[in-house]
Amino acid sequence: MKSLVMPFSGKAALLALLIAPLSSLADEGKDVPALQVRVTGGTIEGSTGTDASVRAFKGIPFAKPPVGELRWKAPQPAEAWDGVKKATTYAPGPIQESVLNLMLGAPTDFSEDCLYLNVWTPAKSAGERLPVMYWIHGGAFAMGSTSTPIYDGSQLTKRGVVVVSVGYRLGAFGFLAHPELTKEGGKGNFGLLDQIAGLKWVRENIAAFGGDPGCVTIFGESAGSVSVGLLATSPKAKDLFHRVIAQSGSSFSPPKTANEAGHFVPTLQLAEVEGVKFLEKLGAKDIAAARALPAKKVLKGGFAPMPCIDADVVPMDSHTAFLRGEFNDTPVMTGSNSDDGGMFALATTPGRFRETAATFGEHADKILAAYPHAKWSESSRAGKDAIRDICFAWPAWTWARLQSAHGKNKAFLYYYDHRNSPDKGADHGAEIAYIFGNVARSKPADRAMSDLVSSYWVNFAKTGDPNGPGLPEWTAFTGKSGKAMDLDAQPGMHPVPNLEQLKVWDAYYESCREKAQAP
Repeated sequence: MKSLVMPFSGKAALLALLIAPLSSLADEGKDVPALQVRVTGGTIEGSTGTDASVRAFKGIPFAKPPVGELRWKAPQPAEAWDGVKKATTYAPGPIQESVLNLMLGAPTDFSEDCLYLNVWTPAKSAGERLPVMYWIHGGAFAMGSTSTPIYDGSQLTKRGVVVVSVGYRLGAFGFLAHPELTKEGGKGNFGLLDQIAGLKWVRENIAAFGGDPGCVTIFGESAGSVSVGLLATSPKAKDLFHRVIAQSGSSFSPPKTANEAGHFVPTLQLAEVEGVKFLEKLGAKDIAAARALPAKKVLKGGFAPMPCIDADVVPMDSHTAFLRGEFNDTPVMTGSNSDDGGMFALATTPGRFRETAATFGEHADKILAAYPHAKWSESSRAGKDAIRDICFAWPAWTWARLQSAHGKNKAFLYYYDHRNSPDKGADHGAEIAYIFGNVARSKPADRAMSDLVSSYWVNFAKTGDPNGPGLPEWTAFTGKSGKAMDLDAQPGMHPVPNLEQLKVWDAYYESCREKAQAP
């Protein structure tokens, strides 16, 4: 394979050899990590941090900027560039409000031009074929960016994996559905298409970084985890990944067709109705007029849609897909945190909790019985636990059950409960810094938990099984009452701690499906 640099003589030729792309070095049998790599579109130049064993390549374009006429269209191939593109700083995050990034200490530079990804690699040659971990960030499909400090892949990649993080369109820019867009062929799931385009880029380019395109794990948290779940049933993502890790989020509820309690992913028809209302709010008579609006005006419209069931990218709800055997069958690791609902529930009075339970119709009494709520302190806890279970724990438990029953590959369920105070559980997203090895605290217990979970995650990415030497044995989930790995001060396999509450939600959703199928 020819070097990308022009031939020179003497010292210049030696310099050219040293900065040649990884593919050239591999062919020539060298063991010198290169900072210049050839990818789709041209040559990029990355950097090393304080630890030269890891090379980082940031802000790599994997698609054209989705602006102007490309707003609300599927991602298009990135344009080629001349010379060497510096890949040493993050690209701006997807356009959004600044709330989450401020909370997480991340940069608040945002742009509609946001389709970039980042790569961290410990490989010294293209021939190493290391497992790849592809991170999809969370943020309710409306916030978040790859530049968040706890998502830095430098520490995780030292465990022998290549880490990739992907930017994708958010909010109205990523998930607007509208009848005009449907006629164009775009059905509202542009953000998911961005994630898929990033996976295609990985398939075509990751070998140049020492990664194995045949061993890709997609992992994400919250909305990123929901994305992982939707990609697991998407024919558009088939064969682009080989393992999945879903942290606090997936969607196994029936389709949302109106305003059903506890239903999250809408049908395309409902999403289109909401999209029409949004354009009216913007004062745009049609999609062409909306595309001509400044991005900030679209953002200020305050529209934060979800992905939808579009019969294309997301053909059907995940529960149905598993029952029909129409899913991407891979090993699955999924779970939730002990206080996943804490940040989403304000102090709730007993009366208010009863009112909320009433929205679930004939199942209200069972819900009230499952969550003690007679006193203020109880009702506040009940509100948090109910959100934890319906949004995060029940989907994870359901996914583990369906995978073990209908898939050829194993499912591993966890319950994360690493506590920094004895009277409070693990918040939503609390596990992320530990998995990436970016824990600010220096307590022995924190270091031990970070080592534990990152070992499990990397082992799973390498083999499809989290187990390894020196780790508590994590058995695969089986049956309706299978066990989960408790990730706490004394990690080990235990019965799912909130199983009785999960069964209440399971009965509710089963009733909803039966009613939907009734004549």
